[in-house]
Amino acid sequence: MEEFDLIVVGGGAAGFFGAIACAEARPGSRVLILEATPRVLTKVKISGGGRCNVTHHQFDTKRLVTSYPRGQKELIGAFHRFQPRDTVAWFAAHGVELKVEEDGRMFPVTNSSQTIIDCLEGAARQSGVSLRLKTLVQKIEKTDDHFILHTKDGATLRSRFVLLATGSMPFGQNLARELGHRLVDPVPSLFTFEIKDPLLEGLSGTSFPRVHMQLKVPAAAQDFQQEGPCLITHWGLSGPAVLKLSAFAARELFASEYQAQLTVNWEHPLKYEAALQQLETLRQQHPKKKVSNENPFHCTRRFWEALLRESGLTAQQTYAETSKKHLQDIARRLTGTVLSVAGKGVFKDEFVTAGGVAREEIDFRRMESKVCPGLFLAGEVLDIDGITGGFNFQNAWTGSWLAAQAVAQSLGG
Repeated sequence: MEEFDLIVVGGGAAGFFGAIACAEARPGSRVLILEATPRVLTKVKISGGGRCNVTHHQFDTKRLVTSYPRGQKELIGAFHRFQPRDTVAWFAAHGVELKVEEDGRMFPVTNSSQTIIDCLEGAARQSGVSLRLKTLVQKIEKTDDHFILHTKDGATLRSRFVLLATGSMPFGQNLARELGHRLVDPVPSLFTFEIKDPLLEGLSGTSFPRVHMQLKVPAAAQDFQQEGPCLITHWGLSGPAVLKLSAFAARELFASEYQAQLTVNWEHPLKYEAALQQLETLRQQHPKKKVSNENPFHCTRRFWEALLRESGLTAQQTYAETSKKHLQDIARRLTGTVLSVAGKGVFKDEFVTAGGVAREEIDFRRMESKVCPGLFLAGEVLDIDGITGGFNFQNAWTGSWLAAQAVAQSLGG
């Protein structure tokens, strides 16, 4: 039977980072990554449209944790030990420079996810980490001081420690369950909203730099609110503001079968009263001008014309021909359009779930199981998820690094 110091189950971001960190902290240790598929680091490959959104430029720990709908309390201590600043430094030390974009997302300066893949694979080889592809772990047995891993191809491996880094894959969660863990049922997170409304028809591709959204979900005790960029699509709404809402309301939306009411202020932070005042001023100062030609707001002409249409105005009407009720209706729709969410879409290929191994069963100082000592867990296998912007990768880097330090320390002892 082959023997190892650490076997990592899962060849994704958390698995590679944890294996490398352990091998670097304890040179000469026998570290093996087992990947069930023919390829490793597949989410790294597609992240950020092929550029890899490595992390987020948020170095304030208290602010950083607010980007995690689930796991805020547990991650505070973890991020004090390894946070985005440390991620940037780690990649720099391994030859990869990261850059910051306007919204805070961080990418390799090459704008290629292959840079990150090459870095992780190279660091794994250099530190002596072994890798086996197409090796599905079917069962893990715990003995007094070791683990016995049984693979689908009939191999039996023995290891002092195991790091479970299988993401949201069901087989990884089943392994955790068989070792005594309680699972929080996974539900989708980070998705777009399916909305059919006359106002949005024909406006696919129209974007807004800053909207405010309030979501009322029947299954929720309170409303959810977010602000940020938004995009009208041919199926409804997308963009950072929508994705953040979907993450924070993931469980409630699932329970409500994705039926909800969404109120959008397209011109945030403009309020209804101020919008109405601007329109009334225009009517007084330019009564003979066509309303369709005089848009006092930042929205596009296409959206402005749609607002007028839904408020009962024609393209030829002048401000003099427009009633106060018309102006009120325009201001109300601009700052508080009420839309019915009828379903969800999938956010590209970067599927994220809310759910996994219950957080209370993990010692977040070491990322070690309280239920099964010697078993470590990191990444999306846990009931932790972040909004879009590099936060899910940061959770993977942090958790696997902490697990690696704990394993290396135990090996030294």
